[in-house]
Amino acid sequence: MTRPTATPRDAKPALTPNLRFPEFRDGPGWDGKPMGEVYSFKGNNSLSRDKLNYEHGTVKNLHYGDIHTKFATLFDITKEPVPFISPAESLDGLRAENYCVEGDMVFADASEDLEDIGKSIELVRLNGERVVSGLHTILARPGAGELALGFGAYLFKSKRVRVQIQKESQGAKVLGISATRLTKIQLPIPPTKAEQQKIAECLSTLDELIGAEGQKLDALKAHQKGLMQQLFPRESETIPRLRFPEFHSAPGWTKKKIGRVVTPVVRERDKPSTAYTGLGLRSHGKGTFLKNAENPDKNSMEVLFEVKCDDLILNITFAWEGAVAIAKDCDDGALVSHRFPTFTINTEESIPGFLRYVILDKQFVYNLGVISPGGAGRNRVLNKRDFLGLSFLLPGIEEQKHIATCLSSLDDLIAARSERLAALETHKQGLLQQLFPSPAAASA
Repeated sequence: MTRPTATPRDAKPALTPNLRFPEFRDGPGWDGKPMGEVYSFKGNNSLSRDKLNYEHGTVKNLHYGDIHTKFATLFDITKEPVPFISPAESLDGLRAENYCVEGDMVFADASEDLEDIGKSIELVRLNGERVVSGLHTILARPGAGELALGFGAYLFKSKRVRVQIQKESQGAKVLGISATRLTKIQLPIPPTKAEQQKIAECLSTLDELIGAEGQKLDALKAHQKGLMQQLFPRESETIPRLRFPEFHSAPGWTKKKIGRVVTPVVRERDKPSTAYTGLGLRSHGKGTFLKNAENPDKNSMEVLFEVKCDDLILNITFAWEGAVAIAKDCDDGALVSHRFPTFTINTEESIPGFLRYVILDKQFVYNLGVISPGGAGRNRVLNKRDFLGLSFLLPGIEEQKHIATCLSSLDDLIAARSERLAALETHKQGLLQQLFPSPAAASA
């Protein structure tokens, strides 16, 4: 793949990106055209989810929710789960021109999030299937020969275009964008389809790498999840289905109360007068996070509590949805409120590395929910005494160590794979903004 090179800034036309492939570097600047001159808008339908199904039908329907959460930027129908319009629904109102064709752009016209308003996909492969644009979508079709296939997908991801779409959106709680307002968007377009194609190929290659890396990451996570299910006993059993060889003849796991394994600890500290590091807990077993409290006066509590590495810590308000964790090295010394009780671990009974996986177990989180009475909204306050009375199964210390080592090695692989994926995503975003004129170029 040919790499783009920097464009000399002193000779840069107003609509020339910072990076250009060598064969186009000395070419004319890009054209700026209103979207209404490049695309025409076609009709969609307003069928809700309950009018769709994944088993039967002759026409498939693109729902705005799937654009927000599922579909790839370059939409290939052979790789995407797309629902049919249910046979009971009439297709008489579908005009021929409103069936999607390859090269069409489909936009989600509603979002609660400014970042996602006008999120779009380009239909690059429909495989001969009949497809229509559905509820809360806008279908836009480029003029014949106007754009190279795949270019539009990235054009509408560029910051220059995204900023304009966000400015044109309207609404309070739910933002919306209309075809009428989209027609005003100024699109920066290379003068030749060859340059458009080069940009699309460059970015789609990165997307393929990102997709492959994401699949590897998902496979690792699935492997770890399956392994955990094998290494821990099933409900009503005391022996796991998979054991390390040296423990094949060991007795079954023993049921113990949490109060025997952990001990409440209170490390009371006066609220600092200067900035300090606070600690929070994510729900769904996603661990701790640190936050810088720059202005202590905004915190009405005069007393805080110190966290130490390897503490078991939970959020009494959201424990029911898995807001529980084992403190990491980097958490040592962070401060929390009284809503985050901490416990030291009795290392004669268990080790932090093993308990880190116990608290991820579905049954454990379910039990936290049972002892968290309902309240307003998501707030369901757990009683610490009830927590200490919960029971769970434990193997001997040596077996705990083997399990913890095995699962933590997978955690390390997952972390490394996640970092690589994040680096690829960052590289792509940087390249995307360099290959298209910046928003500032509009006033150049």
